[in-house]
Amino acid sequence: MERLKDLTLISITYKTDGIGQRIPVEAKRTVVCNDVGISQSEWFNASQQGIQAERQVFLHDEADYEGEERVEIDGIRMSVYRTYPTRDGGIELYLRRDTGS
Repeated sequence: MERLKDLTLISITYKTDGIGQRIPVEAKRTVVCNDVGISQSEWFNASQQGIQAERQVFLHDEADYEGEERVEIDGIRMSVYRTYPTRDGGIELYLRRDTGS
């Protein structure tokens, strides 16, 4: 069952502080996606690679995705472990829950 949801895409860059330490800086932006769940076959294939697949979301315009590795949906932070561009110009993002979330 598809549901429209807000998806926060999170890109992480690093800056160097005064003593040379790399400090992560997050940039967030929100797009609308279809939350389509995860298929049994995707869950099985991911688990064979040691990945605990959690969700699949669909963005209608591939240009909305700029290679972000982290997302937040329904207040839960997740990592993108796979993407798949679709024939109609959209993109599917396959997500797993971040450790400690």
